[in-house]
Amino acid sequence: MSEKTIPLLPCQAIKPVTDFYTALGFQVTYRQTAPYAYAVVERGDIQLQFFGMKQYDPAASLSGCYVLTDGVDTLYESFRSGLKAAYGRIPRRGLPRIGPLKDMSYGMRQFLMTDPGGNSIRVGQPAGDDMSFRAAPKETFARALHMAELFADSKEDLPGAARILDRALARKDERPKPGQLVRLLLLRADIALRMYDDELAARLRARAAETDPSSPPPPE
Repeated sequence: MSEKTIPLLPCQAIKPVTDFYTALGFQVTYRQTAPYAYAVVERGDIQLQFFGMKQYDPAASLSGCYVLTDGVDTLYESFRSGLKAAYGRIPRRGLPRIGPLKDMSYGMRQFLMTDPGGNSIRVGQPAGDDMSFRAAPKETFARALHMAELFADSKEDLPGAARILDRALARKDERPKPGQLVRLLLLRADIALRMYDDELAARLRARAAETDPSSPPPPE
């Protein structure tokens, strides 16, 4: 006996959602307009089903699912390429969007993407054999980075992540090491960019470059 779980996800309109997943390499295997809008998309063993709700607010959505894979890096690059071809850019904020690929403290290498219906799709694979949750570091700035990454790239609470980093960067009683400072600044800049504060993101990246000229450029 075998079982399979298929998420049923809401959206305001079906077509923008199916267009998004088509750009990612999915196929629309079922589409229904009456008595209510419904669609199914599939890519390999991944199947997602969507139902339309005209009064649904994608920006307020809390819906989502987790997709486990053994090739997260390959999927990430494939999805980014598909989105760039479809939208002319890789959308990193707003709806739809795709986030960075990261090794998380709970043993997963993952990325998050959000479709036009506001559904958060987490795609990941185990980063190693140890799947235990790493405890937050005790050192002030290592802890701030650890917690901010959880808020930003797991919970998707950007304001919460920003508050953690702002408190760390404003400390007067102790200072981060240069490497820590660069990581704090770059993560805060990335969050500012995702929150549409481009001016702040530019200032933070300039400060990171002053601290370490070899700091990476903004992601595409």
